[in-house]
Amino acid sequence: MDWLFDARTSCWSLQTTMTVRSYLKLVDRAHQTQGALSGQRDVLTTTTAKRIRSRMVSDLKLGAVLPPVVVGAVVSNEIFDGLPRNDVASIEEVLSDSDLGDLSIIDGMQRTAAILEASTDEPKFAERSLRIEFWLATSVRAMIYRMLVLNTGQVPWTMSRQLSVVFAPLLKEIRKNVPELEKVPSPDNPGRRVGAAQYSSDAIIELYIAFSLRKTAVDTKEAVSDEFSRLDFVENLADEEFQSQFYGALSLLALLDKACARYDQSEPGRFTKGRNIFDGQPARIGFVVAVGAAVLGRPGASRSAPERSRRMESLAAQEAVLIERLEKYSIEELADYLRLDVLREVLDRRVGQVGRYERAVFAEAFKVLVDEEFSIQNLEPCWRAN
Repeated sequence: MDWLFDARTSCWSLQTTMTVRSYLKLVDRAHQTQGALSGQRDVLTTTTAKRIRSRMVSDLKLGAVLPPVVVGAVVSNEIFDGLPRNDVASIEEVLSDSDLGDLSIIDGMQRTAAILEASTDEPKFAERSLRIEFWLATSVRAMIYRMLVLNTGQVPWTMSRQLSVVFAPLLKEIRKNVPELEKVPSPDNPGRRVGAAQYSSDAIIELYIAFSLRKTAVDTKEAVSDEFSRLDFVENLADEEFQSQFYGALSLLALLDKACARYDQSEPGRFTKGRNIFDGQPARIGFVVAVGAAVLGRPGASRSAPERSRRMESLAAQEAVLIERLEKYSIEELADYLRLDVLREVLDRRVGQVGRYERAVFAEAFKVLVDEEFSIQNLEPCWRAN
């Protein structure tokens, strides 16, 4: 058990050796709730990838030693404060049962697939030893930062896929740090939005990226070819307060969503209820991008950490004044504040690329709201800003 402390991200790196059988058992346990090994990062299926993996399997059977697989875990402060542990012989003695269930393969999904295939073809292979490196941290921010730095040159990884690797602990942190959220449906716990402050796990991944990049056009399905975007993301994660600032933005979104949702008159048509504003991703993206730009600064011109914290606190205080005001409004007064008839007219314009148009409308709308310190009399100036 070889321990090294990464002072840059406050992580412990533990390199150890374990049998193939023990490793696969550990990985299987970590992925039980996600269905299969491919739940983290898909095993590549191109002809070239298949040939390389086949060669890797053959080499393993012939006694090849692979580079260490990198596994990440977010642990409690209590466990972290007790590290390093030189009195233990296995990772199971270091981590709690819940930590072992939330392990993430940061680097080595293809190697894991090859190891699994080799052990299936040749049972004796399961007794072979392999090197595993565990990254232990108390914050999912540090884990994501470490993962992006490790995998930044791997073209097949999309930003969304890289985040999904550590998304289980990220969701856990979100639920803990954003109590305003009512529900977070996920593939393992499906559900649809039936009230305010309910956003799917996929939607939150997209909000996370949009907040960091301060862009409404976030394509989570394609590889991120813009190296400037990747650089912005890594630099934001380098700030210890970034994670709490995203949670703050998500909290502001949920609170405004709840305040608008109080207007719940049954009328036919689109955008007739206050909740409808944030039913779709365009408004959520527009809001977090506006908050992100105000707090983090424009892309390429990021603000200092103290300035970011000051701006987030200021935005939270300004929105709190607005929320208090809205809660005192009658339903008629709230309807007049929301001006949904104006929003419908703006969004009903015939344009190409409707999704992009709506994101632009909401991004400009909430930029006005933020720039005006949440103190405008009604939302008409916001809806008409684009």
